[in-house]
Amino acid sequence: MSTLSSSIVMRRVVAPLLAMAVSWTLLPDGAALAATAERGNPALKAGVFEPPRPAPDFALRGSDGAELKLSRYRGKVVLMSFGFTSCPAVCPITLATLADARRTLGAAADAVQVIFVTVDPERDDAARMKAYLAGFDPTFVGATGSPDGLAAVRRNYGVTAEKQVVSGGDYVMNHSSSIYLIDRSGRLRALMPYGRAAGDFVHDVQLLLAQ
Repeated sequence: MSTLSSSIVMRRVVAPLLAMAVSWTLLPDGAALAATAERGNPALKAGVFEPPRPAPDFALRGSDGAELKLSRYRGKVVLMSFGFTSCPAVCPITLATLADARRTLGAAADAVQVIFVTVDPERDDAARMKAYLAGFDPTFVGATGSPDGLAAVRRNYGVTAEKQVVSGGDYVMNHSSSIYLIDRSGRLRALMPYGRAAGDFVHDVQLLLAQ
């Protein structure tokens, strides 16, 4: 991380993003996250939703050119994060970690889908997201849409996003950075905080695939 924040300008950009990264995300209905084993199941390393509940569906524009609905990936374990393609540190680290996890999973990775929902529709159209995500893993799918449509998705998942102007008139998006784990049945199962190793994702995905 020190190389990413070596300059004064980069520190100004990264600091607020890291501050957002360490906080848990809370769903609007007050869903509780527990860092304990689910009843009758081996412990997930991520904080689990007790009880699991259906993940809110949505209809956005996919970076693959098709309409993107969460239900489109029923039967797979979905790892879903929120971010933006101009993110200087948190988002690329998260995506690189998820790409590493997929490689480690080997053939089982075919049953896993990573979805990256933008918090910056002003800059992130489908083509830009496709090119950006291809640099991590060509199977990753980005989701964009209207500001109102994306705001509704964030509300449903308890995700925060706020524009912050930086020097030179550019801006960054301070946003929640945990990753949602959604099982094959489309249920919210766990929330992995930013900064966890690829092995933690491999561990949890293998448990969810085995259920």
